[in-house]
Amino acid sequence: MKIATWNINGVKARIDNLVEWLGASQPDIACLQEIKSVDEQFPRLEIEALGYNVETHGQKGFNGVAIVSKQPFDEVIRRLPGDDSDEQARFMEGVFSTDKGALRVVSLYLPNGNPLGSEKFPYKLGWMKRLQDWADARLELEEPLVLAGDYNVILEPEDAKNPDAWLDDALFQPESRGALRKLAWTGFTDAVRAANDQTGLYSFWDYQGGAWQKNNGIRIDHLMLSPEAANRLVGAGIEKHVRAWEKPSDHVPVTVELDLAAAA
Repeated sequence: MKIATWNINGVKARIDNLVEWLGASQPDIACLQEIKSVDEQFPRLEIEALGYNVETHGQKGFNGVAIVSKQPFDEVIRRLPGDDSDEQARFMEGVFSTDKGALRVVSLYLPNGNPLGSEKFPYKLGWMKRLQDWADARLELEEPLVLAGDYNVILEPEDAKNPDAWLDDALFQPESRGALRKLAWTGFTDAVRAANDQTGLYSFWDYQGGAWQKNNGIRIDHLMLSPEAANRLVGAGIEKHVRAWEKPSDHVPVTVELDLAAAA
């Protein structure tokens, strides 16, 4: 089963790219972030025409996540628990049936946290703490779980072409990097790093300063796997070529393949 994550940076502006990518890449499940659309205006008909089921958790003008799946949804859970006052649309969990039992897939859009010194950075860290608490509880189910999304965290210096340029950015602060490391320490595996040892693996290139042309990128889009999902890891990769399309998102799809078929 191929599972993907892609910060689409406005689904209505990039619906043609999304349809082309879905047709070419053929993910079984795709998690989208920053759809920037309310649920009622999400372009679901174009995606359903390709054979996908569509669930969204939208918000007008910014944020918003979605999951599209060839598998029917058994259950959909919207919003990250832990703060009833948080109205930002950044989290959605889908549950699916496979030959090897239940599969849980989350599309998440972690807060950016900039500028440092504002209320946005504590909000980012608080959101990550809520995610950790939620993930700890889900691990007790001992099911394959994929946390897919734009984490807005540069975990290691090798995840940036020029790490020094990010020293004063919320994406590269010790607190946010430590929070993502804690997720790994409690049992989650970074699919791309587990499957690849190459350097220069990035998933985001800014629109400014010729970042794409210079390959001045960062890796902030991650697929974190529970132990039960990591045990079924076949491969993972970054579909970098999508960044060269017309009207691209500044992110590209990141994918993982899991063996979830029953033994013959």
